[in-house]
Amino acid sequence: MIPIEKLHLMMEALRMEIKKSAVAGTLESSDCMVTVEPGQGRIEVELDSAVIRQYGRQIRKVINETLERLNVTDARVTVVDKGALDCTIKARVECAVYRSNDVRDSLPWGGIIQ
Repeated sequence: MIPIEKLHLMMEALRMEIKKSAVAGTLESSDCMVTVEPGQGRIEVELDSAVIRQYGRQIRKVINETLERLNVTDARVTVVDKGALDCTIKARVECAVYRSNDVRDSLPWGGIIQ
């Protein structure tokens, strides 16, 4: 197994590419559903949330920071929020990105996303 510190350095050197559409999460209360798809040269975020007026900026910030930490620079991200906490949003974005790359072994959960 690769140490978390080494995985973190490897991830910094690699640019994560969204290779195919992938989904993480649910539409249950206190969760969110994140869909990532190949982009058109930039990060594009579409957000649907009942609390967008109160927390829309914070939700977008969490999404963009998570993508940045994963070195994703080209993606279309759709998030349907049902009142998810920041940690849930981070986990769902991270999971969707890994699924889009078929990453299944030695997942650095929590190691990359701080």
